[in-house]
Amino acid sequence: MISVEVLPDPATDALARAAWRRLIDAGLPSAGRHTGESNRPHITVAVRDSPVLDELSGLADLLPLTLRLGGVLLFPRSGQAVISWQVVVTASLAEFHRRVDAAIGPADERYAHTAPDQWTPHLTMARRVRLADLGAAVEAVDFSSHVGEATGLRIWDATTRMVTTLR
Repeated sequence: MISVEVLPDPATDALARAAWRRLIDAGLPSAGRHTGESNRPHITVAVRDSPVLDELSGLADLLPLTLRLGGVLLFPRSGQAVISWQVVVTASLAEFHRRVDAAIGPADERYAHTAPDQWTPHLTMARRVRLADLGAAVEAVDFSSHVGEATGLRIWDATTRMVTTLR
């Protein structure tokens, strides 16, 4: 499985990492607890089963794009939730997403949530947050609005655990 990911500018990256640190300091789950070299704030644009490097090479030139962070976004599941910072879908971000999808082809059913008109862009702050801890997590993150830029593009290959930076 590969994922196509957009990377935020250094200031937005630092803001997300500071939120990860505050979650850790509060004793809560945090994306910052993953210490692998590839772990960094990102927005997953598409997920597919096979490599797509050649198809994406020219799309990196469309960056940077304005990146607007809104409020808290929750993905609940089985008494827990993924807590994320909402990325507002601007016209330029939606167009970039459509172009990525067109370049790499449609997602199969398993990854339909990354298809145009089904995609919910976000920066993950923490996974497996108990529902009872959601208030504390939201308070720790401080989901104030922020405007930055999407400046990087990479591919994460979950099978080989390799990152390929396109920009």
